[in-house]
Order: sequence, then C-alpha cells, then structure tokens
Amino acid sequence: MVLWSLKNCLWLSCVLRTPKACFWSTASGGLIIQSVSNDVYQNLAVEDWIHDHMDLEKQHVLFLWRNSPAVVIGRHQNPWQECNLRLLRQKNIKLARRRSGGGTVYHDLGNINLTFFTTRKKYERMENLKLIVKALKALRPQLDVDVTDRYDILLDRQYKISGTAAKLGRTSAYHHCTLLCNADKFVLSSVLKSPYKGLKSNATPSVPASVKNLFEEDPGLTSEILLDAIAKEYAVQHQIDHHITLINPADETLLPGIINKTKELQTWEWVYGKTPKFSISTCLNMAYKDTVLDAKVNMDVKHGRIEVCNIDLPEQWLPPALYSELVKSLTGSKFCPNETTTLVTTLLRMCPQDDELHSRWSLLCENMIRLM
Repeated sequence: MVLWSLKNCLWLSCVLRTPKACFWSTASGGLIIQSVSNDVYQNLAVEDWIHDHMDLEKQHVLFLWRNSPAVVIGRHQNPWQECNLRLLRQKNIKLARRRSGGGTVYHDLGNINLTFFTTRKKYERMENLKLIVKALKALRPQLDVDVTDRYDILLDRQYKISGTAAKLGRTSAYHHCTLLCNADKFVLSSVLKSPYKGLKSNATPSVPASVKNLFEEDPGLTSEILLDAIAKEYAVQHQIDHHITLINPADETLLPGIINKTKELQTWEWVYGKTPKFSISTCLNMAYKDTVLDAKVNMDVKHGRIEVCNIDLPEQWLPPALYSELVKSLTGSKFCPNETTTLVTTLLRMCPQDDELHSRWSLLCENMIRLM
C-alpha cells in the first residue's frame, strides 16, 4: 500500500469535497494527479475519462498510478498468445485490455505507471521519456539510462526498465509508460510466457526483452522516491506547481460516468472478445492406459468465439456421433474454459453408460478445456 504524506492525505479529503468543476481548475496550465486505487480496471478507466472529458488545450496532465498484480495487453493483442491464462487464474492475477496499442506488460506494486496527456498536436513521447531519464539522473547521476529508437528506456544499455504505448484521438492524445522499480521478476517472466501451441494470429505480438529493476541497481530507488522525482521534473519542465493531487477513481462526483467505464473494461466481451481473429491447429497427445492417442484439433476463433471447430479421432476410439455433438456445441460458444466445462458437463449425460466410453470422453473434454 502506498504511504501517503499527511499533507497529501489532507489534500485528498479536501479534493473529494470539492465540486468537480473547481477540482479540474485547481491548476493553471497543468495538473499532476495520482490514483489512490491499485485496481487496474479503475486506473485504466481514469485514463479513458481524462482523454474523453478534459480540455487538454487548456490543461495538460500527468497521471501517476500503480496496480496490484495484473497483466495488461494492448488494444490489438491476443491474450492466449501473450500470456499464461491458466497461471493467471491460479494466482488470481487480473487480465486487462487497454485502449492503446503496444505490447503486453506485467504490473504489480513494484511497477510505476505514468500517463502523459496532451493535445494531439503537442504529443511527443520522446520528450516524455527524456523527462523520466532526467528525473532518474537527478536522483542518481551515475545511472546508465537511455531512451531507444523503439521508445524503451534501457538500463546499462541492455535491460529494459520501461515500455511505451499510446492512444491518439482526433484532438487529444496520451502516452503511457511503465517503470520497473521493484516488480516480482519471477512472476513477470512466468505469466508472460504463453504455453499455447499451434496458434496463428495477426494480432500484434510483444517483443521479448531482458528486464531489471531499478531497486536492484540501487535499493534507495523506491517507488515513492521515483514517483516524486518524476512529478518534480514534470512540474519544472512545464512550469507548474509541484503538487500531486490524489484522486479516487471510483468517485462519480469527480469523474461522472467512471463506474460504467470501469465495468466495461472488466467484461469478457472487452478483455477477450476484442481479440483479433485467430486459428488453432494442434495435436492433443492423450495418454490413455498404456497407449498415447493423437487427436487433431482445428479451430477458428472470431471475437473470442469458436467459429469453426474440427476434431479428428480414430472411429474405434470414440464413436463419431459422440464427439460430433461436442463439435456442434462448441461452435458459436466462447473460447473459454468455464463455458466449455459447462457444455461438456451437459453433454456427459448423453454419453452411453459405459465406463470405457465415459473415461475416453472425459479425457477428450479435459484436453479440449486445456486448450483454452
């Protein structure tokens, strides 16, 4: 949990009692705000709200936020291709899809998120990243940190400590980036490794990179110190008061409509249904008694739903009429283990009361669910 100063806590109680019109006009020319929430959906919703509602001609904004464990994919990415969804479910790590492009990132409380809001005309991600580098070097002049042509920040010219994504609207724009302070690198590397085989997609793939925490370089570089240094540098460069305003992303009086924005970002239709069309062509190696059976599976998935499904099995192993019912039920359903589990449980009642067939049927269904 973030440790707030007494001054900031007093400011928060003041802000939450202030009419929203007064709140957004507290700073002339620029505003630095920080979320008191660690919920990934709430914080992404704040980004959307600022982009959609604030007059960025009059006021540019730096938004600072941190999340509890979450994997965040880009607008045009495929979650099955980008991460280990089974591991996310086991560890209760949230999956979110943001509205900007770019690659997949792992968030926890050791990861800082920064969003720079401007008009589209004034959008300049390189300058934002240079601002972060300047803040880092102001804290530790000996740090070897540089911005690359890919808009990443590297430590010691080889370790990625920051990745970039952006959304360009008709008149407004934002650039957001991460900063690795003290994230759990073991969890990061585990959840960002997809186990899914035979998947073909035109979705934007992430580019793997070696990463390192700034905390590993210098234990004095805590998230709080880094956040304050970046806010200070932003204030200096934009000639505004160095004051961080805390906001509650669930407060409708400050952010009208924010709750609906947050709910939308949590829906299956947004997180999974927005995945670009993809196909799966794989072979299930099913161990049964003393043999291993190969079952070929081909699927086309569109909007997160199974559009075409084919399963190729030896007739003597399972009656075609039985697994064709599975194919029929899967077609049009969500490419989702929970929905498929419900379907196969219902179909199990149709299976002949034969122990051998039941065992084979269950094995096939378990393997189909593992695909998802």
